Amino acid sequence: MNSTLDQQQEWEREFDAAAKRSLRERMEYSFIYTYKPVLDDAKYRSFETMKEYREWCRKNLPEYLGYW
Repeated sequence: MNSTLDQQQEWEREFDAAAKRSLRERMEYSFIYTYKPVLDDAKYRSFETMKEYREWCRKNLPEYLGYW
């Protein structure tokens, strides 16, 4: 039970520290860039129809990205 109490106290310390940050700092810490294979490899793509887009997603994107 101590580890759970210790963990909760650590979370509270982290929360208190975060609450003292300025909005600008909080925004900077909020966004983490993650490379997405295929999606990030081209500047843009365009499709004539949603059906074409969905077919392209099924054929080209890894399933774990959730575009299926």
